[in-house]
Amino acid sequence: MSVCDLCGSDVNVTEYKVAPKEEVVNLCETCKSQIESGNLDEGYFNCLNDSMWSENSAVKVLTYRLLKQLGRADLLDMMYLEPEEQTWAEYEEEVLKDSNGNILKNGDTVTVIKDLEVKGAGKTVKRGTTVKNIRMCDVPEHVACKVDGIGSIYLKTEFLKKV
Repeated sequence: MSVCDLCGSDVNVTEYKVAPKEEVVNLCETCKSQIESGNLDEGYFNCLNDSMWSENSAVKVLTYRLLKQLGRADLLDMMYLEPEEQTWAEYEEEVLKDSNGNILKNGDTVTVIKDLEVKGAGKTVKRGTTVKNIRMCDVPEHVACKVDGIGSIYLKTEFLKKV
C-alpha cells in the first residue's frame, strides 16, 4: 500500500508529477488538492518538517517549493539541495492568462475575442469561435489547439477568453 510522501497518509494516494521532470511523488488527496488549488494550510503542512529530509529528490524539490510558498524561511535555511535539485526546485512554469487575466490550463475551453487571420492558411478564425481542449505549448504566450475547418494551430492568449 502506498503512503503520501509528504504527510504519511494512506488514504486515496496517487502519483503526482513534479514538473518539469517526469519524476513523481505519492500524494494523498488532501495534499494534492491543496497543492493544485494553491490554498495551503500551514498547520496541515507541518509534515514538511519530516519530508524535507527525504532521500528522494522529487520529494525534496516539492517540499522546498511548498516551504517557499508558505514563507517558511526557517525550514528552508535548514534544507540542503544538490545544485541540480536546487535548479529543479526553482523552476517555474510560465503561467498563461487569457485577455481577462484568468489562468489557462490544459483542457480548458476558450472563446476567440477578435477575428484572427491564420498565416499560411488563408483562413480566418472568427470572433466568438469556441475552442475546446487547449494545450500549453513551447511558444511563449500561445496555446495549441484544433479549430474546426482549419486544423491544429497556435493562438495568442491575449485574443482568448476562458469559458
